Amino acid sequence: MSWGMLEDLMKDVNHYSTPAGRIWLSVLFLFRLMVLIVSAEEVWSDEQNEFECNTEQPGCESICYNYFFPLSHVRFWALQLLLVTTPTLLVLMHVASRRMRVARQKFPSGREIKLEGGLLWTYTLSVIAKILVESGGVVLFKMTYGDFVLPHYVSCETFPCPNSVVCFISRPTEKNIFILFMLTVSTICLLLNVAELAYLSIRICTQGRWKVGHVGFDVAEQGSSKRRRSTDKKEEAVTSEKEFNDSSK
Repeated sequence: MSWGMLEDLMKDVNHYSTPAGRIWLSVLFLFRLMVLIVSAEEVWSDEQNEFECNTEQPGCESICYNYFFPLSHVRFWALQLLLVTTPTLLVLMHVASRRMRVARQKFPSGREIKLEGGLLWTYTLSVIAKILVESGGVVLFKMTYGDFVLPHYVSCETFPCPNSVVCFISRPTEKNIFILFMLTVSTICLLLNVAELAYLSIRICTQGRWKVGHVGFDVAEQGSSKRRRSTDKKEEAVTSEKEFNDSSK
């Protein structure tokens, strides 16, 4: 994907987002995607090569590394970013579908697609999906790595290690800083999604009440218009009868 295409996608997402959604998008792009691309991969580049155990037993280091780190932190965060941005892509697909429908119906080219109706519900469901992915990511991180910080060393007793061996993790302090940073940003994104869901819920309820009131107003207005037309017809009939009686005299 080129940077130009990414910029176009960002503009579309930003146009059909709420204020909280725009802040979420900025945090996601600047503090998660850019940090992951620029810095995190460099920090974890020597992850397996510098994982050393105090044993010469063949295969012991690889088995112990796989036991404590079944998935690289960088790949875990990349997978989480992929899952958390997928609902937003579904919203863009809904927008593209509505644009095609508008084009087929030959509406004016300047017709604006608003965040309402089915698009509003799609957007709301996408926010709920992002909340589930963000919260599930924190839980899955805890289940995968056992803790939110890395120790300086781990004790491994897995076969084919001959006995309990000690394995040392490279640069644990630097990696812990990145882990805490990414978890903090993920929590901020989760709070923004919750705030956006609250905003959308209020908006949906407000629009529902407005539509009910608007329909009631239209019905009342139509009834009063009918009554006025009936009164006017009666007055015209009376006037015509008087004129007829005057002319016959």
